[in-house]
Amino acid sequence: MANETNGVFLVVGLGNPGIEYQFTPHNAGFLAIDRIADDYGVQVVNRRCRAVTATIRMAGREVVLAKPETYMNLSGLSVEALLAEFEADRQRDLVVLYDELALPLGTLRVRTGGSSGGHNGANSINGALQSEEWARVRIGVGPQPGELSGRRGKDYLLTPMRKADLAELDPVLDKAARAVDMVVSQNIKAAMNEFNRRELSGSPDE
Repeated sequence: MANETNGVFLVVGLGNPGIEYQFTPHNAGFLAIDRIADDYGVQVVNRRCRAVTATIRMAGREVVLAKPETYMNLSGLSVEALLAEFEADRQRDLVVLYDELALPLGTLRVRTGGSSGGHNGANSINGALQSEEWARVRIGVGPQPGELSGRRGKDYLLTPMRKADLAELDPVLDKAARAVDMVVSQNIKAAMNEFNRRELSGSPDE
């Protein structure tokens, strides 16, 4: 069943601004937004609501791509402002993409809501919206076995990724873009059925 609204849909990727963070695991959400923007031939450079944004047409609907510039732990301020600016509904017109340390690199999960799981960006959005009920696409960035070697998760998340890890992340960014397209064109449950089923079964993409 397709979304029953013609209003703006918000696709928000989480990360930290600054070139030093560009290719860190914690910026997987930003990288996913950039991938969608590349697919549609736009640049995410317009500043509004404490974010850089771009507007595209996806599945016949106006979609605003956004990367908050508030730094990760204040992401909710930008998401809240974007929802207000576009009079969008957090459950119907929003999907957020972000990294997930608890998921192996190369995997992806789509969810309708839930706790932050310790993710500072998700926690900020839960607080700003006073709700955990908003769609999210979590992009696995978990380290290889033994890779942390005593390092804290935070240090790993803020360290630039190796070329091999970026190569493994690359197809997941495409998958995240396809998941967003399905959320916009159909709904979050359709995306959950499609992408979570594939991940859990380990079946290859067609």
